[in-house]
Amino acid sequence: MSHLENNSDYLRRNVEKDTNGEPEFSPMDPPDAYHPPSLQAVPKNELAPLLQQLMDEHQKLTEALERFEKILIEIRKEGITRERNAALGGFYRVIDETVALHHLREERLLFPLLHDRLIDKGEHSTGAIRESAVDVMESDHIRTMQLASLTLNLMGLASRLPDPASQAVVIDLAVEQGLALSELMRLHIFREDNVVFPLAHSLISQEEFSEMQEKSIKYFSAGH
Repeated sequence: MSHLENNSDYLRRNVEKDTNGEPEFSPMDPPDAYHPPSLQAVPKNELAPLLQQLMDEHQKLTEALERFEKILIEIRKEGITRERNAALGGFYRVIDETVALHHLREERLLFPLLHDRLIDKGEHSTGAIRESAVDVMESDHIRTMQLASLTLNLMGLASRLPDPASQAVVIDLAVEQGLALSELMRLHIFREDNVVFPLAHSLISQEEFSEMQEKSIKYFSAGH
């Protein structure tokens, strides 16, 4: 995992390939994280059911992030209360139950084949180990869980500190890490919805997506 940690944003690395002098948008080198050049728009209802499901989960996670950010700002301004602590607990249940399953669904079903197709297409780094946008997404998954754990532990520590000054310092650090977590997740969702999933739509056949859907039911059960 060390090679992932040494470079926190592979989406900004260049891909050397022949484009005949024409500018080409690559998931490895977007000019701006939230303002990539226009991709061929694909209506959501034309995407494979698996991609639609992942996007629906993204929407629910975005709503949870909005609530999480609101609580963090309140804690920074007014401190921890029982109600705010309970609200934080609700968000971390989302991390444990929803986000972890969402990551597994992507990593076991979508990412292996997509990584192969991106390598075949030339959408990869130029180092000894060929890394694609999939490596970026998987690195984000690891960092998400690390930041979530760090924020939770800091909040727990702050609530147990008897000294108000020390508690304030730890709360400020916890809020800072929590907001970094939220920004990471928002950017990750944006990149998947606007770069990775459109690429998957163009590189993976409907038959292959159907096989993924069958595996989703097999691995995760139809109830999820």
